[in-house]
Order: sequence, then C-alpha cells, then structure tokens
Amino acid sequence: MQSPLFSYTEQQSQDRYTVQNPQLLRVSLTGHDDVLARKGAMVAYQGLMEFDGEYQSHGQRRARANTGEGLDLMRCSGQGTVYLANLAQYIHVVDVDRDGITVDSAYVLALDSSLHTEVIAVDSQYGISGTGKYQLNISGTGKVALMTSGQPLMMQVTPDKYVNADADAIVAWSSSLRVQMQAQTHSSGVWRRRGNTGEGWELSFLGQGFALVQPSEVLPPQNHEVGQGIRAQYGMGQQGAHGQNQNNSWN
Repeated sequence: MQSPLFSYTEQQSQDRYTVQNPQLLRVSLTGHDDVLARKGAMVAYQGLMEFDGEYQSHGQRRARANTGEGLDLMRCSGQGTVYLANLAQYIHVVDVDRDGITVDSAYVLALDSSLHTEVIAVDSQYGISGTGKYQLNISGTGKVALMTSGQPLMMQVTPDKYVNADADAIVAWSSSLRVQMQAQTHSSGVWRRRGNTGEGWELSFLGQGFALVQPSEVLPPQNHEVGQGIRAQYGMGQQGAHGQNQNNSWN
C-alpha cells in the first residue's frame, strides 16, 4: 500500500513533551512522573498506560461551581507515550517558572502534576469592580501545554509599552502583570459591543512580561434579556473557548 499518509510518522524525541505536529502533542512517561491532561484528550497511546479521573477537592469543586473556571482533568500514568489533542487546535508547550502564568482554563490541554492551580478573580485581585472575570493561575516549576484556535501572537509587555487585547481572544499572560478591564463605549451603547463597532470588553496589561493572543474569538450572545448578568451579555473572555468545548465534547 502506498500513500502520502505514510509520511506522517512518529517524531522520535527524548523530551517529555513533543509537539508531534502543530495540532498533536506527544507525552513520554517513564513511570515516575504523571501528567494531567484534559479529559477525553487522548487520541492514541503506546505502552503500559493508565487513565484515571483526577480527584478534585471540595474547594476546587466549589470554585468551579461559583466561577465556571477550573480544569476537568484525567491522570495519565505508566510507561510509554500518549498522544493528546482537542478539536485540532494548535498546541504550544510553555515552561512555567516562579513568575507563574495566568490562563483561561479552556485553553489548557495538559500540565505536569507537580504544578499548582488556583482560580483567581481578576476584579478582586486587580481592583476592577463589577466584571466578574475569573481565570486560572498556574504556579510552580514545570510545563503546561496550551491550545489556540490558529497560530497565536505573543506580545511582549514592557513598562513603557502596554498591550490591549480583546477579552475573548486572550489566552494567557504573565501572572506578574497588572491587568485592567474596560469597555470603551458610551452609556447609550452599553448593552452593545462597543456601540456598533462589534468590539466589547478588553484587557490592558501593564508591567514586564507577555500576553498570548489567538486569532479567533466567538462573539457572545447579543440579545440576552437584561438581568442575566454581564458575563452573559459580553462573554468576558470566557464564552469563546468554553462555548466551543462545551458543544464539542469529543476530540
């Protein structure tokens, strides 16, 4: 049998995480350190592998119920290789250091089990009132695999050059950055995305670090009844990825 398909062979590597192709991640396990992966993200594996649902503490379950932010994970253990993917999204491996990284949990594919995760409220942490925006802070030393819809843009933030990003396009940023949320619209257009421009809430990042932006966003509902909350009206950086992944629970 002959076909160009036979050119898509396994990429050999000694690294723990290897981007097999832009939309497929290869993780090597030696029996010592487990990896936590998005539930249902396994597309293939080789070797003696086990997959178990990851335990969530009462605090984690409560935070997920109250904020909608958190990780649905499975623990991958054993000896061999496991291949992970989700909706053919682009995959990027990031080294987490002492500065930490703040992400939308919808964009997390896998992470080292040694890393610590915590749901944070942007409004309470940075003094922005009334936004109700929550994100996931990942700290410690290890690697995390992030997903984007399309090839992303990594924007450097410096003290003399801050960055603005659409709240539905931002994927992750350095936890050390200061964040401000704003909607540049006048009062008569407050229930529309920045008047009639199609733009809505944005995040401003200040300090020293990076902001990762994807070239995709899903507009939140425009015609919800008043009273369903500001998150239902504007999305707040959550509706895009969460909506896609909730409606597509398969790989």
